[in-house]
Amino acid sequence: MIRPDLTLPIPDDITAAHFIGIGGSGMSGLAGMFLDRGIRVSGSDRADGAALRALAARGAQVHVGHDAANLPGDTDTVIHTGAIWPENPEFLLAKQRGLPVIHRSQALHWLIGGRRLVSVAGAHGKTTSTGMIVTALRALGADPTFVNGGVINGLGVSSGTGSDEVFVIEADESDGTFLLYDTAIALITNVDPDHLDHWETRDAFYDGFVRFANEAREAVVISADDPGAQRVAAALTHANVVTFGEAADASIRVHDITTDGPVSFALTHDGQTVAGRLAVPGAHNAINAAGAVAVLVTLGHELEPALRAVEGFGGTVRRFELHGTERGVRVYDDYAHHPTEVAAALAAARSVIGGGRIIAIQQPHTYSRTQEMFREFAEVLETHADHTVMLDVYGAREDPVPGVTGELVSGAFRDPSKVHFVADWQQAADYTATVARDGDYVITLGCGNVYLIIPQVLEALGATDAAGHRRDGA
Repeated sequence: MIRPDLTLPIPDDITAAHFIGIGGSGMSGLAGMFLDRGIRVSGSDRADGAALRALAARGAQVHVGHDAANLPGDTDTVIHTGAIWPENPEFLLAKQRGLPVIHRSQALHWLIGGRRLVSVAGAHGKTTSTGMIVTALRALGADPTFVNGGVINGLGVSSGTGSDEVFVIEADESDGTFLLYDTAIALITNVDPDHLDHWETRDAFYDGFVRFANEAREAVVISADDPGAQRVAAALTHANVVTFGEAADASIRVHDITTDGPVSFALTHDGQTVAGRLAVPGAHNAINAAGAVAVLVTLGHELEPALRAVEGFGGTVRRFELHGTERGVRVYDDYAHHPTEVAAALAAARSVIGGGRIIAIQQPHTYSRTQEMFREFAEVLETHADHTVMLDVYGAREDPVPGVTGELVSGAFRDPSKVHFVADWQQAADYTATVARDGDYVITLGCGNVYLIIPQVLEALGATDAAGHRRDGA
């Protein structure tokens, strides 16, 4: 992993940019916006995918695998993710050539320029909240530029170049880069300490959010319910703080939440109350909608039109996304990778399943988070899922830590009968098929590559009968 050096100068002019790790949702979105600017784009990623093919179709020069030969001779700027290693051959060659080598957050800073920036930060709900704001702004007749951490279903993209002055981004607190931007309106969904591999202490994590909020030029929109956000709000010196949530004193209060199917609720602001209903499930999404509406009101929109525009949000990819149904078992995927997110995703699932059971397939993400929170993961999964299939850890940018595996989480369950650890994916898919019954819901959880197991799960379900027995007798 390469920690971003935000002190490095950002070039004034970029004409040919090379992206190391171009296939990720964030990096591919940035690369697309560089193409929108008429900038020559090249890049590489360790695996092929739809994002690479889409960029190639637009004229980008892309490569599968990292190799020094991938770096074009006319490149004047190299942009990288934090997930690559210092030994990356393209990174090393760029340094040898003396090229500006900047982190993706610095490239985003360059793209933003002097626009009116809405930065969405928080441990959970950033992608959904950003998607809600962008979807609503477009429904209200605006044309914002945006960069989100996931594909917005209604738009089919994670980023887009607009003509208005407003620029909306999902800002990343994991490595502190959200402090780089000149934010006009800061939305803080919640402040749940995470990414302590970067921040080192919880106090430092909270202090980072205080600085992020206080530096917003126009307003801070922050949760009135979340304990971490309340701690940050108490330390703010900002003159314009707008709160949202179920708290009685919230500037925009959400109440009368019902979760029987699509979530319904009401918002009250300045004596006006408006009822709303979302296309996405879960009480947490009513809270996310309140935050998005609070941003829209802060931007100058009226309460009711703002809420109606948010109602048009259809979700984002990898957020409670249905992938298929086999012998009466629905298989969903969700990006949840923190105990709070897992609880919210499973609660949303519970609100729509009827009499079925929830079978979670959990892939822990990073060794540091698993080591720090394995007990919390076990408690949440045991409480909210009927059964859990535990996979091994997705290390991402981290080296393995001895003893830190998926079995560490499964071993923390109070009732061992509610969890099964299996490292082999085919065995995990086959086991899931033997457990699942008609009417059950299977949901994969994690921000790694756990969604890739879904075809195996669907195939295994198709090969078994309603009682979970293989049709071929094997």
